[in-house]
Amino acid sequence: MDYTITHNESRKRFEISLDGKTAYVKYELFDGGIAYMHTIVPAELEGKGIASALAKYVLDYAKDNSLKVKPYCPFINAYIDRHPEYQENSLFHTKN
Repeated sequence: MDYTITHNESRKRFEISLDGKTAYVKYELFDGGIAYMHTIVPAELEGKGIASALAKYVLDYAKDNSLKVKPYCPFINAYIDRHPEYQENSLFHTKN
């Protein structure tokens, strides 16, 4: 499976397009951080690892850009729970 994640700044989202369908994570910026609001994965792309690839990408993006994360999106929040290496950057998680 070959895909590229793009940052669509005008629509405030990170996107993966595959097989004519687009999955994305919407965000809002705040002073010193980024709030991940909602993840959308079309049914045709479910089960292909797209949502996990997006979650990892957006969390790495925040870390690489020294942005604190507010994971309002339940999927991003759950991804952080399963990957403690992202907890230190999250404003909603207990630091281990």
